[in-house]
Amino acid sequence: MVAVTSPAFEANARAALVDAKLQKALGHIKDGFVQRRTAAAARLPEFDALRDLAKEIKDHTLDHLDLYLAHFERRVTESGGVVHWCRDAAEARETVLTICHAAGAKSVTKGKSMVGEEIALNDFLEKNGIEPVETDLGEYIIQLRREPPSHIIAPAIHVNKEQVAEAFRAAHTELPADRPLEEPAALLAEARAMLRRKFLAADIGITGANFLIAETGSTVIVTNEGNGDLTQMLPRVHVVLASIEKVVPTLEDVSTILRLLARSATGQEFSVYTTFSTGPRRPADLDGPEQFHVILLDNGRSAMLGTPFQEMLRCIRCGACLNHCPVYGAVGGHAYGWVYPGPMGAVLTPWLVGLDQAKHLPNASTFCGKCESVCPMRIPLPGLMRRLRERAHLERLDAPVARGALAAWSFVARRPRLYCAVAAIAARTLASLGGRAGCLRRLPLARGWMQGRDMPAPEGRTFMAQWRERAR
Repeated sequence: MVAVTSPAFEANARAALVDAKLQKALGHIKDGFVQRRTAAAARLPEFDALRDLAKEIKDHTLDHLDLYLAHFERRVTESGGVVHWCRDAAEARETVLTICHAAGAKSVTKGKSMVGEEIALNDFLEKNGIEPVETDLGEYIIQLRREPPSHIIAPAIHVNKEQVAEAFRAAHTELPADRPLEEPAALLAEARAMLRRKFLAADIGITGANFLIAETGSTVIVTNEGNGDLTQMLPRVHVVLASIEKVVPTLEDVSTILRLLARSATGQEFSVYTTFSTGPRRPADLDGPEQFHVILLDNGRSAMLGTPFQEMLRCIRCGACLNHCPVYGAVGGHAYGWVYPGPMGAVLTPWLVGLDQAKHLPNASTFCGKCESVCPMRIPLPGLMRRLRERAHLERLDAPVARGALAAWSFVARRPRLYCAVAAIAARTLASLGGRAGCLRRLPLARGWMQGRDMPAPEGRTFMAQWRERAR
């Protein structure tokens, strides 16, 4: 599994806030993703109705997940493919390696796959003498930089064109050292030329899956570059990596959700390529793989079924919650310390790596509610983060200072007379500290919080005191 640095979230965030290049890159999110998503949703009058329908589809599927997964496996088998069931990352990696060894593979091309990141597949293949090549441009860039993705749909959003050129010069040493790489078009052309060789030489193609269709045994990927099609059609073997919650019942159901996916992710009506794959090449087919394998990964997801966190399994990885989150917009994805950043990662990561490793992430939220308001699948992300905060408190994972403060608050809040007296003293004291400016720049025990913000000072009277006066 990918190394988890989530316990260092606070230090990661502080470093991100003073990284000038990162802050400049993050500034493009609002102009790019946010505004385009708003415009795309506005152009579709039934957008909210589709959200309700998509939620119903996924809720029904998750309530009967075993039946739909079994039906999916049966359809894949009937089409000549093979389904592999994997409980955890280790089993999934070993399954991929077994397929590679059976095919005599020396190199594999890969489409963008968050599950591939989740199981740390690239490092594992390299250690076993197999070259993995990311073919999504963003993933290719960060592979050359030896970095994890910082966004689930735009993995290299933190990188500027000068850094890309530096990575290309370091990796593509067979090309002239003085070639011009100042323009994005030159970078794109160089990546295309280098990747074309890899596509033609690859023994195995590995893709993720945005959806699995139980009705037909098909897998679905959406891309804007066409790399996914080349990855799965040119090699002799196509391997699909997917987590178990990606299944939907029918073609009609997936068509409904696809109308939400691109609009929520990139503000497009539809992705440039939406590809359905059903089994290996048939005798009359002109292209396609000779073998078709689907690896279904659990890795902790089945434990979420039947709990309030089952709602998180509706996620379609559109990235809308990241794009609209003020915390993600301030610190970027790497600060979260694992594969899934932003609000969706703040809920999913604690389940997949352990709350003890990711206890800070549910607190990385202003609870403004924007993530829930834009989620196409209506996942109540703030509510789920609150539940994780509660679990962390019950498991005594929160800081002793925080536990002490909550205990003191509980003691006072359960005694109305004491509460009113303490509140009155606090209101008068804070009002005097605010002075003429009417705001507080320092507070005891809140130094870190006050470093980046001021707080309006109270007027000096509590709400309850004002209420009593008005009731007379």
